[in-house]
Amino acid sequence: MTQLQHRIILHAYVTEKSMDEMERQNKLEFVVDRRANRAEIRRAVEETYQCKVAKVTTKTVISGKIATVRFAKGFSAEDIGSRAGVF
Repeated sequence: MTQLQHRIILHAYVTEKSMDEMERQNKLEFVVDRRANRAEIRRAVEETYQCKVAKVTTKTVISGKIATVRFAKGFSAEDIGSRAGVF
């Protein structure tokens, strides 16, 4: 399963807006495989970072697919972001 997780989640997506969402709304953004659906993204994030995901939304842009992940209460996006390499 580990190989699948690394194929789904490519890397964290960091912008000023995503940093603001991380602080205010407990969200992180990731660049993900274009073929991945929301359920696969949720499972990959939960297994990779040992957390609970409340909601996943996706958007497709020219450079790829970006998933916005909102974490459940009790899990800090800032802590998970530090493990994901945002800082």
